[in-house]
Amino acid sequence: MSGGNARIGPGAAYRLRWRRRGLLWRSFRSRHQLRPVHDRTARITPAAILAISTIRNEIDRLPWFLDHHRKLGVDHFLIVDNASDDGSGEFLAAQPDVSLWSTDHSYRDARFGLDWMTWLQMRHADGHWCLMLDADELFVYAHHQSCGLHELTRWLAAQGHDVFGALMLDLYPRGPLAGHTYRAGDDPLATLSWFDPAPYRAQRQQPLGNLWVQGGMRERVFFADSPRRSPTLNKLPLVRWSRRYAYVNSCHAILPRRLNFGYDGPGSGMPCGVLLHTKFLPQAMHRAAVEKQRGQHFHEPGEFARYYDQVAAGPDLWSPGSVRFEGWQQLEARGLMQSGGW
Repeated sequence: MSGGNARIGPGAAYRLRWRRRGLLWRSFRSRHQLRPVHDRTARITPAAILAISTIRNEIDRLPWFLDHHRKLGVDHFLIVDNASDDGSGEFLAAQPDVSLWSTDHSYRDARFGLDWMTWLQMRHADGHWCLMLDADELFVYAHHQSCGLHELTRWLAAQGHDVFGALMLDLYPRGPLAGHTYRAGDDPLATLSWFDPAPYRAQRQQPLGNLWVQGGMRERVFFADSPRRSPTLNKLPLVRWSRRYAYVNSCHAILPRRLNFGYDGPGSGMPCGVLLHTKFLPQAMHRAAVEKQRGQHFHEPGEFARYYDQVAAGPDLWSPGSVRFEGWQQLEARGLMQSGGW
């Protein structure tokens, strides 16, 4: 897709500037909701690449999540623990490259954690390349096994890029979820080895100019009768951060507006990566039942009760059109990521 950096009028631009300032102000105020557990940010060097996340009860995923991104070149993790009770906080506090904060405030009221993470980015990430990730996401890009994030970000800077976009690609097992097992520290890709190669559709939204990509497995399985309600799959996870920036909706959209044009979706020639989405491990069944009760993950949680119930039932997400995941070369060949000359 080629959306182009469509211009907007001065009135819309003015309103977006004030919207960004409002988001930064509420993020600044949210600092009072965070309690430092182990602040190691004094160890952050000027060239460090940072990763930031909000987590809750992710002890099964955290060992692989941290190791995967350490191997890519993340130097320091800034993590907010939202009232975990499964040992996640204790595990993270023991990691020498993790700075940890905790809060028991509402995840939804904090813009699904964005207020907390934006404050930490304002305070600690200015001038750094920064990855925003969920614990169920594994970031990959062309040549990621041989060229780390420091090499990638140097290349991006030389090309004049401040942002590197990605498609969030749902991975899943073959057969019902209940028929599989997963233990902390295991490679989730050994369990979740299938994905939908197509269809994906993309359009630009105004006035932000942000991309809106939908499709894939979750739409096929859970939202076939209402595709416009299916999840947004585009993200801008890697940004050379400034304290003047603010994500608007997860990392699907960002202000200033120009940064949204750093990703043009599947099939474009623009350099981009993929977030391998490991949500559908067997543990997803229990988590769906818990999160339905908590009501913290959607603006209107009641509208997604059926989705939670379907996941809790442990469905078979595989279809005859599913493709076994083989690596980044396969994703590039199918147009889901692009090296762009990198």
